[in-house]
Amino acid sequence: MRRSTPIAVIGLLGLALLMGVSAASAQEWPRQKPVSFVVAFGAGSITDTLARMVGQKLSESLGQAVVVDNRPGAGGNIGTQRVRNSAPDGYTILMHSVAYTINPALYANAGYDPLKDFVPLILAASTPNAFSVHPSVPAKNLQELIKLSRQHPLAYGSPGIGTSPHLSMERIKTIAKIDITHVPYQPAQAVTALIGGQTPVLSISVSIQLPHIKAGKIRALAVTSAQRAPTLPDVPTVAEQGFKGYEELNWFGIFAPAAVPAGIAGRLNAEMNRVLELPDIRDKLGQLGLDFRRNSLAEFAAFIKDEVPKQAKAVKDSGAKVE
Repeated sequence: MRRSTPIAVIGLLGLALLMGVSAASAQEWPRQKPVSFVVAFGAGSITDTLARMVGQKLSESLGQAVVVDNRPGAGGNIGTQRVRNSAPDGYTILMHSVAYTINPALYANAGYDPLKDFVPLILAASTPNAFSVHPSVPAKNLQELIKLSRQHPLAYGSPGIGTSPHLSMERIKTIAKIDITHVPYQPAQAVTALIGGQTPVLSISVSIQLPHIKAGKIRALAVTSAQRAPTLPDVPTVAEQGFKGYEELNWFGIFAPAAVPAGIAGRLNAEMNRVLELPDIRDKLGQLGLDFRRNSLAEFAAFIKDEVPKQAKAVKDSGAKVE
């Protein structure tokens, strides 16, 4: 009598086959074709600049072309959805910003689940936001700005509704129980509006306003990181000025579609850590006001797991919403 093969055995054979295919694909990668490096924002953005810096060096180390593909739109959701729907074979990766963890709470339908649809590969760089004022504003620190806002109507510019700088200032407003009118701009226009005196206060990343702070065109009152920014050592943190535990960062990360082979994810993490520690890349990051610290797949995954509920709360508390 012929005996049937147990289902459990079939399952194990299938699993072994899949693991074999996965291992084989990891060994062959990236010899088959160029790697598409999708950027969720337009050319010229910090996200784009960082992707091109990493992509060029990565291409050299992998021996394969890495092609930067800008897919802006819907606050980064267009590019994110494109990568989400691509094959998890290591040939399509995503460069995004902190908006990756903000958008699922900000948009009615961002089109992706930040915890399930991607493998976080590396936290590529970060920079704090800074609260700055036009030189004519008498406030010399954050507490003086808060006091001034209670005496006179003030407005602040940011790079848009639901962005990290917007949520950073809204958090201050909530804690300090003050009202400063929000005026959303495109990033470059937000800085121009402050320099021109259209808005007396600005909340935006250090990397964007750093040259103007250095030139004395605007005055930084506080940075939102836990420690002072290396590029602005004389500017105190928000936490130093009466807001214990306050920390907000503008960060930039690289992701792959869920189910990417572990071997490919591991190699990408190792290669990108090496690239981001190269002396010339370090110098360029410093010029942009960006900081990088070596991190593993597990560390970046844990970071994302913490960021998602944190940003969801920030969006809810601010009342921000984009349909």
